[in-house]
Amino acid sequence: MTNDYLLDVQNVYAGYIKDVDILQGVNFWVAPGELVTVIGPNGAGKSTLAKAIFGLLIPHTGTITFKGENLVGLKSNEIVQRGMCYVPQIANVFPSLSVEENLEMGAFVLNVPLKPIKDKIFTMFPRLSDRRRQRAGTLSGGERQMLAMGKALMLEPSLLILDEPSAALSPILVTQVFEQIKQINQAGTAIVLVEQNARKALEMANRGYVLESGRDAISGPGEELLNDPKVGELYLGAGKRH
Repeated sequence: MTNDYLLDVQNVYAGYIKDVDILQGVNFWVAPGELVTVIGPNGAGKSTLAKAIFGLLIPHTGTITFKGENLVGLKSNEIVQRGMCYVPQIANVFPSLSVEENLEMGAFVLNVPLKPIKDKIFTMFPRLSDRRRQRAGTLSGGERQMLAMGKALMLEPSLLILDEPSAALSPILVTQVFEQIKQINQAGTAIVLVEQNARKALEMANRGYVLESGRDAISGPGEELLNDPKVGELYLGAGKRH
């Protein structure tokens, strides 16, 4: 059935040091248009999984298939050309460039007029439109996160990987950023959301995975995981489900 998957990760072992694997046989998949959340404690391998999918880390074992093609061994720029974009947690915009210039940098590989794509992004993120000539380094944390997502969307990817987009944001900005993520997904882009804010992430996910010690310990529909007593106790705070 793997042909039905946009992304299919099979038995992946990966780490940053030889013979020390952070990911220990992870299996993971995303269907076209899905929003899939990855949660788990610090050190479980969430960001490592995102980096392995995007070619920033080469797995020691296993396959990562995107649109039917094995990505293992491809460089990140080659993966981008195949329709996948990645927004890291930090250093995800060019602070000395304006908002508009950042968007243009996101699409530098395209040989098409950028204005229609930029207009689409500005419609999606009205706050960025208001600040289009402002230097990215002067934006608030939430605005920077929106710009980072907008920059990735300039390439109109089939799959967007977001690594901790709500990190260090105020609760109001977290709500705004999650609202934007939901809109991006509803417009047709599949999303892998790696997130510490487990409850909010699962509430809007089609499916979720709980990583534990580098393994996919639990997986299922987002709502099912929200109501799973084990997930609730470990990651959502026991007795706080609603």
